[in-house]
Amino acid sequence: MIPLPPKAPLSDRIAQGRGQVPADLVLKGARVFDLITGELVPTDVAICGDTIVGVFGTYEGRRVIDVAGKILVPGFIDTHLHIESSLVTPHEFDRCVTPHGVTTAICDPHEIANVCGLEGITYFLECSRHTLMDLRVQLSSCVPSTHMETAGARLEAADLIPLMDHPRGIGLAEFMNFPGVLMQDAGCMAKLEAWQGRHIDGHAPLLGGADLNGYISAGIRTEHEATSAEEGLEKLRKGMRVLIREGSVSKDMHALAPLLTERHAPYLCLCTDDRNPLDIGEHGHLDYMIRTLISLGCPPIAVYRAASLSAAEAFGLKDRGLIAPGKRADIAVIDTLESCHVSMVLTGGVVADAAAFAARQEVSPVARHSVKAAPVEPHHFRAGGNRTQTPVIGILPGKIITEHLTYDIAPEDGDKKPDLARDLVRIAVIERHGKNGNRAMGFVKGFGLQRGAIASTLCHDHHNIAVVGVDYTDMAMAVNRLSQIEGGFVVVEGGRVLAELPLPVAGLMSLQPFEVVRDSLIALRAAATSLGVTLDEPFLQLAFLCLPVIPHLKITDHGMVDVDRFEVIA
Repeated sequence: MIPLPPKAPLSDRIAQGRGQVPADLVLKGARVFDLITGELVPTDVAICGDTIVGVFGTYEGRRVIDVAGKILVPGFIDTHLHIESSLVTPHEFDRCVTPHGVTTAICDPHEIANVCGLEGITYFLECSRHTLMDLRVQLSSCVPSTHMETAGARLEAADLIPLMDHPRGIGLAEFMNFPGVLMQDAGCMAKLEAWQGRHIDGHAPLLGGADLNGYISAGIRTEHEATSAEEGLEKLRKGMRVLIREGSVSKDMHALAPLLTERHAPYLCLCTDDRNPLDIGEHGHLDYMIRTLISLGCPPIAVYRAASLSAAEAFGLKDRGLIAPGKRADIAVIDTLESCHVSMVLTGGVVADAAAFAARQEVSPVARHSVKAAPVEPHHFRAGGNRTQTPVIGILPGKIITEHLTYDIAPEDGDKKPDLARDLVRIAVIERHGKNGNRAMGFVKGFGLQRGAIASTLCHDHHNIAVVGVDYTDMAMAVNRLSQIEGGFVVVEGGRVLAELPLPVAGLMSLQPFEVVRDSLIALRAAATSLGVTLDEPFLQLAFLCLPVIPHLKITDHGMVDVDRFEVIA
C-alpha cells in the first residue's frame, strides 16, 4: 500500500490539537473556507498523521508548508463514476484526477463486472487499497443491466453478499433496472432485501409520480439521472440526494444549476459519471464543475458544500467534508473560490505529488483477451424487412436520453441502406463475449457521418462491440480490428485504419499513462471529424446508445429496444 501516515495514537491527536506538542504537519499563511459560516478565516491548519487536529489558531509543526495567499477547502468528493469510462486503470485515474482536488471517489465497477464478473470487482477493491485518493467501491447491482442484452457475466445477490462488509465497499451501486424494481422482479428484490438499511444508489431517469414513490420506498437514497430542475426538485422533495452530473456525454449541470442554493445544498452533490482524460485535460474534473456553477450564479458556499460536506453526509462518510478537528486531512489548496485553480492537494495527510504517486504499489490487470467475437463480413451489416416504417435512434447532444424516431426507409435489393441526405446511418451491435454470436442492426440519426465507420468495445453496460457507419466493408474492418487489439476504439475509412486506441483491460481500459490516452483521443476525435461526425464526444455517445435502461430507444445485441415499453422491438 502507499505510505499513508498511520492513524496517530489518540493521545498524540489530543496533544497536538491542544498545541502542547508540535503537530506533524502545519499549513501556514492561508485562509480556510469555513463551510459552516461561509467565512474565509486566516488560520493555521495542524495535521497529526492523517487527521486534522487544529484550526482557527496558530500552531507549531515538525513540518511546515507555506501556503501564503491561498485558500484551503475540503477535498472534493465525486459521488458517482465509472473509472472504466475514463479509459485508464484505477492507478492512472488516481494520478489524473487527484491533482484536481478530488480526494474521494465513489465508483461503480459495473463496466468491468459486465465483462468478467466478480474478478473485475475484486480487482477494483484491491486497486483501492493502493490509490492516493480514497477510492470507495460500490457493489454492482445490475450485471447485466437487463434481460435484453448479452453480458460476459451475471451477478446475483448471493454473489455480492460475501463482499458486503468489505472495508473498501460503500453500498450497492446504481440500481439501473428501475422497471425490475417496480415490477418486483425476484432477482432485484433479493438484492434490495439484502441491502435494506445500507446505502443503495439510484438510477431512475425521468421517473416521477407514484412510480418514483415506489422506487424510493425500496430503500434507494441517491439519484444522478435528473436532467431537469423540475425532475431534480421532485426527487429532492421525496427525500433523495440528487447528484448533479457533468460528464463527457451526460451534461446536466446547466439544467440543474438553479437548484443549487444555500437552502438545497445539504441535499445536493456533484458527480462526473463518465469523464475521459481528454475532457479532464481540456476543462478539468470537479474543479471544472465548481467554477462553472459559480459562474452560473450559484453561491460559492452552496457549491463547495455540494462538492464535499454534503457528499460526505449523503454517503455516511462522517470523517470528512470539513477542514475541522477530527476530520480526515483531505484538503485542496486553491487560489480563489471562483477560479478553483488547484495548486496542491493533501489526501489523508499526504501531499499528492510525483513522489507520492511513484510510491504506490501496482496491481496486475485482469480480463485480458476478453474480445471473443467471431469475424464479421460486410454482408452481415445488411438489414432487410418488409415494412418501410423504421425505428431510428435520435441522438440528443449532451444527453444519454435518446429520441424514438420513425422514418420511412424502403428496402433496396433486400437491404435498408444508410441515407446520408437524412443523416440515417447504420448502427450495429456484435456480441463479443463468446456466448452466442448475436448481431443486431438498426439506424441512428445525429452523428453526421458521411463515410467510413467508427467502432468501440465500450458499449454500456454489456460492452459488446458497437459500430456505426455508412460503408459495410469499413464497418467489418473496424469490428475485426477491435478483436485484434483486445478492444478499444477504431476509426476506419476506405479500408484503412485512421486512428485507434487499444483498451486491453476488459476491452475498457488502457495500460498506458493517461497522457498517452488523452493524446490518442485527440487523434481519434480528429479522425471522426474527418468522416463528417459533428458530435463532440462520438465514442462515449456511441456507447450510451446501447444502454437499455435509458429512455427512449436503444440497441443491444438482442435488437432495437423500446425502453419505455421495456421490450425488444420485433
